[in-house]
Amino acid sequence: MKSRQNSAPAAAAAKAGFSRATAYRVESDPRLPSQKKPARGRRRPDPLASVWDSSIVPLLVATPGLRPIAIFEEIVRRHPDLNRNVRRTLERRIRMWKALNGPEQDLIFPQQQVPGRLGLSDFTRMGAYGISVAGEPLVHMLYHFRLAYSGWQYAHVVLGGESFVALSEGLQNALWALGAVPEHHRSDSLSAAFRNLSRDQQEDLTRRYEDLVRHYGMEPTRNNPGVAHENGAIEGPHGHLKKTIEDALLLRGSRDFEDLAAYRRLIDEIIGRNNGKNRKRLEVERPLLKELPKTRTSDYEETRVWVTSSGGFVLRKVFYTVPSQFVGHNLCVRLYDDRLECFLGSSPVLTLRRGWRPSGTDKRGHVVNYHHVIHALRRKPMALLNLVYREQLFPRRAYARTFEMLLAGGNDRHACRTVVGLLALAHERACEAELAEALDAELAAGRTPDLDAMQRRFAPTEAAAPNVTVELAELASYDVLLPAVCDANTIAHEGVRP
Repeated sequence: MKSRQNSAPAAAAAKAGFSRATAYRVESDPRLPSQKKPARGRRRPDPLASVWDSSIVPLLVATPGLRPIAIFEEIVRRHPDLNRNVRRTLERRIRMWKALNGPEQDLIFPQQQVPGRLGLSDFTRMGAYGISVAGEPLVHMLYHFRLAYSGWQYAHVVLGGESFVALSEGLQNALWALGAVPEHHRSDSLSAAFRNLSRDQQEDLTRRYEDLVRHYGMEPTRNNPGVAHENGAIEGPHGHLKKTIEDALLLRGSRDFEDLAAYRRLIDEIIGRNNGKNRKRLEVERPLLKELPKTRTSDYEETRVWVTSSGGFVLRKVFYTVPSQFVGHNLCVRLYDDRLECFLGSSPVLTLRRGWRPSGTDKRGHVVNYHHVIHALRRKPMALLNLVYREQLFPRRAYARTFEMLLAGGNDRHACRTVVGLLALAHERACEAELAEALDAELAAGRTPDLDAMQRRFAPTEAAAPNVTVELAELASYDVLLPAVCDANTIAHEGVRP
């Protein structure tokens, strides 16, 4: 075509190295061969021609959310003669129809984050990660707080479900760890915290949440129920945080922790490393954050309970044992996410681990400390046989295994007396762990633990009292001090004499 600007078609073709006929064809139609190819028509009849307009389109119009597989099954049911091999063809046709004729879809609008403006809170479940503490599965969630601009974050292990207590404790911990307060606090609709609450309780929870954010000078906002992407500045980081935790667990080589504090230290280390990466952005945001108030506000629920003759009280469908001295008293209980603080009047008297009702059942949960009931159980050892909270009474698995082995021997009375005696021995001699190891050794050897042998083994060691000889000084030896005392008194009187 460059030669054609100054030469005839035949000469330009010769210079380009192709025939004169090709030159005249290009002259008449400059399109490429691929552009001249006619559109390919159908090679076979349309297998959906008989049902598309009459059956499929009406279903798409009437029920836009119906899945293609459901439409396929329905059409096959209505038209048994239809070939079942058309499923993929139907799915492609439906996809094309929805692109051209489907309803308008909701859109996500990217937001520009402003320093110091927004902090977000949310909960995320951790059940799929197989975390355990001392061999027992840990049912828990993570409370997650994050600053939208800098990405600074905080995570707190929550032992129960979503609740105001968990939100209040986690949020306040996050703000005090940050040392500042954002202008707005965004959360979800708190629907999980409202679950199973009466209208009055829901209004009370809403009021308490508003009081909480007002105490810190924040403006509360919420996303619409069921619209998680409105909380996208923390929903996405949920996934990143959980993947980081999974990597740390794989590197650690074990998902079992010695205690809850060890697991919480791992979470704190992961959060600390992530925050170190966002240090520069936090330095930009920190001057624009508000100051903390002088004190924290309450992060617990307060209620009163009556200690019954069973040696405990029931709170939120969980039975807790307490020292028997409190039977017949009202206790003021501060309910935290992981503990209960009990007060008699205004005096703190007891801290208990918080328990939870077994999920999926109407049975009560039990938080039992054998130290609270062993004195009474020694007087009634047969009560152990059908005790409601018998399994929760045993402080370690070795005691439960011993009881099961003794029961298998057929003598219920002997089994109850022996195990109650072992629990009393652990209580009196403070040898719970050592006694459990001894019981495990006996069971591993196939021997039945003997109470008398254990009492002799863990008896207090006898120590001879030392002979102390006291030599009394003679009274006459004090006379040598009298002259010095008299001289001192004389000097003192002369010094003050006018």
